[in-house]
Amino acid sequence: MPNENENNQESYDISRLDGIEKAAVLLLSLSEEDAAQILKHLEPKEVQKVGMAMASLDDFSQAKITAIHKLFIDEIQRFSTIGFQSTEFVRKALTAALGEDKAGNLIEQIIMGSGAKGLDSLKWMDSKQVANIIRNEHPQIQTIVMAYLEPEQSAEIMSQFSEKVRLDLMMRIANLEEVQPAALQELNEIMEKQFAGQAGAQAAKMGGLKAAADIMNYLDTNIEGQLMDSIREHDEEMSQQIQDLMFVFDNLADVDDKGIQAILREVQQDVLMRAIKGADESLKDKILGNMSKRAAEMLADDLDAMGPIRISEVEAAQKEVLSIARRLADAGEIMLGGGGGEEFL
Repeated sequence: MPNENENNQESYDISRLDGIEKAAVLLLSLSEEDAAQILKHLEPKEVQKVGMAMASLDDFSQAKITAIHKLFIDEIQRFSTIGFQSTEFVRKALTAALGEDKAGNLIEQIIMGSGAKGLDSLKWMDSKQVANIIRNEHPQIQTIVMAYLEPEQSAEIMSQFSEKVRLDLMMRIANLEEVQPAALQELNEIMEKQFAGQAGAQAAKMGGLKAAADIMNYLDTNIEGQLMDSIREHDEEMSQQIQDLMFVFDNLADVDDKGIQAILREVQQDVLMRAIKGADESLKDKILGNMSKRAAEMLADDLDAMGPIRISEVEAAQKEVLSIARRLADAGEIMLGGGGGEEFL
């Protein structure tokens, strides 16, 4: 006869947890060495978000651990990426999660042993720090840095500059096609003076209209609108090309049902409700159609009962949903339509 503890383990509902929370529980259940071996293969922002989840974990029951271990074994081939951010934040988050003594070796293995050099070292820094480092550099150097980093981090860095500088940088990024080895060598040397490292030796294709569109996708809605208006005033054709390449909320209508379902599993209910408050009816129907009948009815009732909300709240929620969609697409879990993506037969 199974004991009570076994019944609790079997009945734990992990569908309430998102991928980041599951990863946090899994890592905390491992030894320092094993956790470090896993974390060092993640991108900086992946470490940051998992570390934050580890720090905020308040339920570390055996039932939860067992359920997540079982899920991990069942889905061993699956892997989900998350992103990048500040080394100091990672240090604080992991220390809060594991305690200073236990976290010490783990942090050193992950951060100090990460091998970040030259431009790569910037991926581990807070966006404000990067902005301060490149603020007084030549605009072309700023452009290469922004094109080299991930779009989300570049958007955060760009937000630290004035509207005039943002316009100049975005147009430079849109016009950038390739960076020659000598330019990368020089830029790496600038970074190495502060962080140490070595330069790459090959030309790199970076920048261009798609890079500009990707950065625009991550900008705050107000900044994005102002910047697009400014670009349009200077170069209407470029603004239209960037707009065509951007992935916006309405483009979710082009995502297949399986992709919509994957997104819905990651989105918090209150965020989803605000996001679809201002959505096109056909997109709203598609989202509701990919939920269980009961969940769809509950969401529809909540929407009917919801009073007016600020447009800025709707746009912020839609940005959050799009961020999740892009993360899943980057992990190869879904295919995004629209936004200038490739067509498939």
